[in-house]
Amino acid sequence: MEYKNIIENQTFDEERSLYNIKDTLVQNCIFDGPKDGESVLKETRNITVKDCQFSLRYPLWHVQNYELINSSLDELTRAPIWYSHHGIINHCKIDGIKILRECSDTLVTHCTIDSPEFGWYCHDITVKDSTIDSQYIFLNTNNVKIENLKFSGKYSFQYMNNVEITDSYLDTKDAFWHSKDVIVKNSIVKGEYLGWFSENLTFINCKIIGTQPLCYCKNLKLIDCTMIDTDLSFEYSEVEASIKGHVDSIKNVKSGRIILDSVGEIINEDAVMETTGEIIIRDTINQMCSKEKCVIEKCCN
Repeated sequence: MEYKNIIENQTFDEERSLYNIKDTLVQNCIFDGPKDGESVLKETRNITVKDCQFSLRYPLWHVQNYELINSSLDELTRAPIWYSHHGIINHCKIDGIKILRECSDTLVTHCTIDSPEFGWYCHDITVKDSTIDSQYIFLNTNNVKIENLKFSGKYSFQYMNNVEITDSYLDTKDAFWHSKDVIVKNSIVKGEYLGWFSENLTFINCKIIGTQPLCYCKNLKLIDCTMIDTDLSFEYSEVEASIKGHVDSIKNVKSGRIILDSVGEIINEDAVMETTGEIIIRDTINQMCSKEKCVIEKCCN
């Protein structure tokens, strides 16, 4: 980014201190002080904010084309980035509640973030090589790519569309509820009540941990996944699954087919709808086919 102006080594605490600056590098500045001013960089354009410290509310609202680099935003920077577009947030530590609201075209990389409501109502967001703690991450957000994320929270990835997550660790519960077109690859997903009411949710080479996962799903797919401590799984789901190892229990599968090595209990009772899902143990199908003529796809793998 080319700069017409450089602002550095200063402290700002007044309302809208640098309002509507353009084509500017803001470097090694502190946004804090007794005047406790809000919206210090509101409506700015084509800016880079580098090596700065923030302790004031709403610092980056309605910003276009920005870079926030190697900076810290403490818990007093409430709702720090809203309605801002075309941004890069790199090597930052951010602790303000409600980070990223109604933002787009944003790359978050090498960041550590603690925000109970992160990334709501956004679109076209990429997160890479970061750690995020958020009770409600990415509510109603679309077109998201996540790579190498260490995440902890509770009610995560809900009401989302078009999401791809790879090489990540997700410690969560009630994840992906009502979400559509989600692919999770090479990841660990730990938590309760995973994926309920989702549509077109796919897990590839993932480890899934926790009680009552993947119920009421439409077009659910599991490809070469493992499941640990997963009881009462797949209730009323439309599912095609290839699972390595054991599942504690499976209940009232609406339709489709689940292939696995073993299952502790298959429960077919008290269903409120027709349940025709097949559960197939590999030892059984190995007796039905050979490498030359396999009656069930991939059963000999």
